[in-house]
Amino acid sequence: MIRRNFIYSVVAGALALTALPATSFAQEVTLRLHQFLPPVATVPKHILKPWGDRLAELSGGRIKIEHFDGMSLGGRPSDLMDQARDGVADMTMTVVGYTPGRFPRTEVFELPFMMTNPIATSLAYWEMVDTDFQNNEYKDLKVLGAWVHGPGVIHTNEPVNSLEDMKGKTMRGPTRVINGMLSELGAEPVGMPLPAIPEALSKGVINGTVIPWEVTPSIRLTELVKNHTEFGGPEALYTATIVLVMNKAKYDALPEDLRAILDAEAGAKLSAFAAEVMEAYDQPGRDIAVAAGNNIIELDETEVARWKQAAQPVIDRWVAEMDGQGIDGQALIEKAKALIAEKSM
Repeated sequence: MIRRNFIYSVVAGALALTALPATSFAQEVTLRLHQFLPPVATVPKHILKPWGDRLAELSGGRIKIEHFDGMSLGGRPSDLMDQARDGVADMTMTVVGYTPGRFPRTEVFELPFMMTNPIATSLAYWEMVDTDFQNNEYKDLKVLGAWVHGPGVIHTNEPVNSLEDMKGKTMRGPTRVINGMLSELGAEPVGMPLPAIPEALSKGVINGTVIPWEVTPSIRLTELVKNHTEFGGPEALYTATIVLVMNKAKYDALPEDLRAILDAEAGAKLSAFAAEVMEAYDQPGRDIAVAAGNNIIELDETEVARWKQAAQPVIDRWVAEMDGQGIDGQALIEKAKALIAEKSM
């Protein structure tokens, strides 16, 4: 009798367990996100961490993003693409140009005076990733978001009031395309990731840098240089391309319902959100420079036209390089411009 009761209790318990909601046994996933910026910078603080919180909320806590800022998992910013590909991290955020030449199609958005609006440009960039780039140059990664920052600004020790003032300046640039532009403008370019800027300025390795306003507070740039040159007219001097990528095997292994949540919060939605936030934080960065009494120079459209003419060889050279790789560079430029105009409406 005791044995029979024991059997009944075991069977009843098993039935009760199978009757529980599936979510009681639903899989939880922790994803490690590695990136190069300090935690106080705009992208980790106001984009990646709120985005991770949103995923946790929508998944009932089943998706958890662990944030590793400032290269705290090791390596250099140029390693981040490979770290996501190889599973060192599950996700990485990086500037695409930190791995020069590996993502040539993406460079179309970095060409001089290509960007007119960071949000429209980011949506155009995402669409080209989704319909083209994902299947070729990003084939070893899952791209979750693709965006650009606000207008690039020149920050220097000595003022840049005209094109001639660039001559002889040693300038930091983030990517090979932008370094090529700096060279055509008369400067001596030095490629380096953003975290290296303060030390390079302090030691006199460089005389200035190009970066957008939003990131200047995170490296206290307005304390290191006192001159800032902006560009009038509809186009920005430059922008840089940024991606959030994921290890493909990790993405494919996600439970179907969690992958659906991730997909819904990625893509165009994440790309537009990131661009909006970065653009919004340009003004506070600029305000710090104004409050410090720094010299802010605004070039008018007549002067800017001279810079466009000086930078044209960068575009011509890039098209020739793409043609040499079997990529129709001019078609990419026309497609990018058409999409930016379309997304701006």
